[in-house]
Amino acid sequence: MTNTADLAAGTATAPDADGGLEAALDRYRVELTGYCYRMLGSSFDAEDAVQDTYIRAWRSFEKFEGRSSLRSWLYRIATNVCLDLLSAGNKRARPMDLTAPQHQATAVLSERPEVTWLEPVPDGRVLPQTADPAEMALAKESVRLAFVAALQHLPPKQRAVLILREVLAWKADEVAVLLETTTASVNSALQRARATLSAHPLRESESADPLDAEQVALLEQYLSAFEAYDITRLTTLLHEDAVLSMPPFDLWLRGPADIAAWHLNQGIGCKGSRLVPTTANGLPAFGQYRPREDGRPGHVPWALQVLEVSAGRIVGLNAFLDTARWFPLFGLPEQLD
Repeated sequence: MTNTADLAAGTATAPDADGGLEAALDRYRVELTGYCYRMLGSSFDAEDAVQDTYIRAWRSFEKFEGRSSLRSWLYRIATNVCLDLLSAGNKRARPMDLTAPQHQATAVLSERPEVTWLEPVPDGRVLPQTADPAEMALAKESVRLAFVAALQHLPPKQRAVLILREVLAWKADEVAVLLETTTASVNSALQRARATLSAHPLRESESADPLDAEQVALLEQYLSAFEAYDITRLTTLLHEDAVLSMPPFDLWLRGPADIAAWHLNQGIGCKGSRLVPTTANGLPAFGQYRPREDGRPGHVPWALQVLEVSAGRIVGLNAFLDTARWFPLFGLPEQLD
């Protein structure tokens, strides 16, 4: 999403270590967080990686000779931080990557550790503002849950090459300098990365901003049907292959019939919920609040719902249940009166 001409920005004058470095670092915080998020698949790990990048930058700034731009130098540090974090072979996944779909009647909830899961991220943390609609649309495509999940199938260096070349539009020779390798090696890694991704085709989904009239109508219908707990009406909004997942559980369901049955049985506690709109990963999302179990008035956090929408239907309902982590990150209220 970045013009390659921007890569040269800042080469003429390096920022002053005392007065200008902090401002210069803040300028790149959002795009570096987006880069680290695509690499790591975790919003919290991405924030930590950027913080580590800035600590390393401060400590080694005296060695920065200005032969490359400050931005390129920071990307080199961030890449090394991410590669270090990925050296243990950990990769984030969605339930659909780990298990086969279950049926509602025999569904078993099996919880896996937090480090297993691909995490949602607020748009504002990873998407730099731009006046170019096409550039913004491409940026949102690159943080979709499906795309970031597909990236996790790549070895770390191939992941870095693909993001730098095809998301950030760096030239092959620039990536070679950053990774301290050859242009031929970069091109080879890119070809292998493309081949791997082609074996994991992405399901189409549409971004949340700007919403067109059809998307607005669909989301309004979903909110109305869910809050009324009209499951019959809700299922008319689902694609025939729609998927429901609920990290940290590895359970996932496919198809309107099983999704409806889940809501009317194991998920009946969601009846009476209220939804607060937000966005995540460039997609429409809702903070879901269920009625208090103690009978007192009010609603308490239950899930961050991230919706994947395509061609006028909902193709993915991703309910992230660890609200103690997600609601503060997304600025959602602690409860609803």
